[in-house]
Amino acid sequence: MPERNLPHLDLPHLDLHYVDPRLVAQYDTDNGERDDLAYYAALAADLNARQIIDLGCGTGFLARRLAAAGHQVWGVDPAPEMLAYAQKQPGAERVVWLNADAGGLGDWQADLAVMTGNVAQVFLEDGAWLATLRHLHAALRPGGWVAFESRNPLAHEWEDWTPEKTREVTPTASGPLETWLEVLDVSGGRVHIRGRNIFQATGEHLDVHSTLRFRTFDEIAASLGQAGFRVQDVYGDWQRTPFTPPRRLMAFVAQRV
Repeated sequence: MPERNLPHLDLPHLDLHYVDPRLVAQYDTDNGERDDLAYYAALAADLNARQIIDLGCGTGFLARRLAAAGHQVWGVDPAPEMLAYAQKQPGAERVVWLNADAGGLGDWQADLAVMTGNVAQVFLEDGAWLATLRHLHAALRPGGWVAFESRNPLAHEWEDWTPEKTREVTPTASGPLETWLEVLDVSGGRVHIRGRNIFQATGEHLDVHSTLRFRTFDEIAASLGQAGFRVQDVYGDWQRTPFTPPRRLMAFVAQRV
């Protein structure tokens, strides 16, 4: 069984999407109602999960949705700006909020832990990723579940992250915001991205650098086994179609053993 007395994690530096108040406030507009949220809400219901950990909950969109459906939810995130925004939203009082990484989880006997929005890809080092899974294992009851998604590196999704394909202008409280993506480097299973942001009202330019780890199916499955989980299902879309290698999405559902 994985050890329970694990060290607090040293997470990567949080990029500006999770720190700058203007970009935090825009997060739900850009990423609000999505197919993956309906998938995780349905999964929680199907697993009869009463107590749920939403690790990397961000602005709490899913956490508040789950709480409104009657689940007891812990919304956990290392970015205080994201949580400050989350706690001001309707229904926030139903969620227990925690400013922490997975190292701040307790022996909560939770039924389900989720990581949405490709949170699994922010853990660049294998040691940090494995420690996160072990912390989640310790926070779940025996037989509890962990569910998350990651992009399939075989699909080369980053090849579509070009200025031509990602450029858009959206209204914000700070005026029209023009955004696009640029891929700066692809190596060692890591993709380094620069997000360009221009506030058109002021002409201010804001660059956001992010690096994502693209682990293979076999790497993720092996890490889950090392952490004390058994993979139950892997889906290739939000309609629960079984995963096959050409698909871009790998949505894992694994059980604590």
